[in-house]
Amino acid sequence: MPVKLSTYLKNTYGEKIYRLSLSSGCSCPNRDGRIGYGGCSFCSEGGSGEFAQGPGFIRDQDHSSSPEFFDIDAQIERAKELIHQKTDARHFIAYFQSYTNTYGDVNRLKELYKRAISREDIVALSLGTRPDCLGPEVMDMLKELSAIKPVWIELGLQTIHEKTVARIRRGYELSVFEDAYRRLKEAGITVIVHVIFGLPGESKEDMLDTIRFLAGLEPILDGIKIQNLQILKGADMYGEYMDSIERGDGEFHIMSMEEYTDVVAQAIALLPKETVVHRMTGDGPRKLLVEPLWSLDKKRVLNMLTAKTKGLLT
Repeated sequence: MPVKLSTYLKNTYGEKIYRLSLSSGCSCPNRDGRIGYGGCSFCSEGGSGEFAQGPGFIRDQDHSSSPEFFDIDAQIERAKELIHQKTDARHFIAYFQSYTNTYGDVNRLKELYKRAISREDIVALSLGTRPDCLGPEVMDMLKELSAIKPVWIELGLQTIHEKTVARIRRGYELSVFEDAYRRLKEAGITVIVHVIFGLPGESKEDMLDTIRFLAGLEPILDGIKIQNLQILKGADMYGEYMDSIERGDGEFHIMSMEEYTDVVAQAIALLPKETVVHRMTGDGPRKLLVEPLWSLDKKRVLNMLTAKTKGLLT
């Protein structure tokens, strides 16, 4: 049976480890015109990093000339203050979530990430990115960093279905993901894949087919994050959703909590026992979330997921 993140962290580090959501200042090739503009249609204006501790910045702006933005120690301390409101945790994962954190000047990024993982309170580095932003220089950087502290690369796959890929404007084919996955594993890098359930037009079997594909990867997938589709104000999909509501065409089916937790349980049953489940539900900012509103009651969602996955996770 797959492993819960909490179990994995306790077994690995002997204590509970928390993620600190941080900002690297990177943009995204799907926003600045290299691939497209506006990003994936589900992605918020903040690049899905609204909880990061970096100061606010203008979308798609190049911050390489703004060193004050990259006071990573200040970011880490702010993030730790929030964590310490709930726990006295002493060690953390430096998690760079928003936008594409291997897209930009490699020398600047290397310096930034080295500064983060040189701290004694940081046990690992986690970078959210795209598989089409892992060129040779980036791979060399990741190998160098991984010799200092463990490096986790989080790839936003979301789905394997090309019709959906075009619909959400992901901007790369499945073969690009497969190539990046192979190179990362050959480099000894831990890979965590992001999947979204409830994307427009996808059936339950479509969602499970994505999981079956990931379950069949060689080498075996290290980790997975599963979350429900979130309709967020500011994302292009918000406008598409509102237009669909006005037309009454039923293009968007927002899964109920029962539907979502059912398919998550079925997905987990398909995963290899070595795969770590890092997330089973998403956190949408209250001020931005339009649907599904049930996801705001995270305790209730997690209780239902716990009941339905009982015996499927260690």
